[in-house]
Amino acid sequence: MTTFESTIRQIPYPQQSVYNKLSDLNNLQALKDRYEQMKDNMPEEQRRQAEKIQDLTFDSDSLAVNVPPVGNIRLRIVDRDEPKCIKFETEQSPIPFNFWIQMLPVTTTTSKMKLTIKAELNMFIKQMVKKPLTEGIEKIADVLQMIQYE
Repeated sequence: MTTFESTIRQIPYPQQSVYNKLSDLNNLQALKDRYEQMKDNMPEEQRRQAEKIQDLTFDSDSLAVNVPPVGNIRLRIVDRDEPKCIKFETEQSPIPFNFWIQMLPVTTTTSKMKLTIKAELNMFIKQMVKKPLTEGIEKIADVLQMIQYE
């Protein structure tokens, strides 16, 4: 099993607020709407990177996205350990993997977060996906760190 982890991110919101927002994926609609409003003002490189993600759809327990050239990826929440962890599993993906978001309190008003991906990869595939997955998990962490959780 190969593990990819984000750096630990400081979040200026309480652990419970972060958990509440992320444990219901319908809350992503506000992020999607905000992105649509902001994308014209983004630097060219950042906009090109963001536009690689297409057809983002979600409901309270799952999300689907098309990421060229990878293809369609569909994740479903398989476990909620309130208020500290949300675990996802792929339902559709070229490479099956598990993904989880861990949240821990720092103070009563702040928390920290780490993202983890675990996948069964052979050595050839591992070398091909190591850099994109490492960069990808950090970009997801960047977005999650910028969310207003209250």
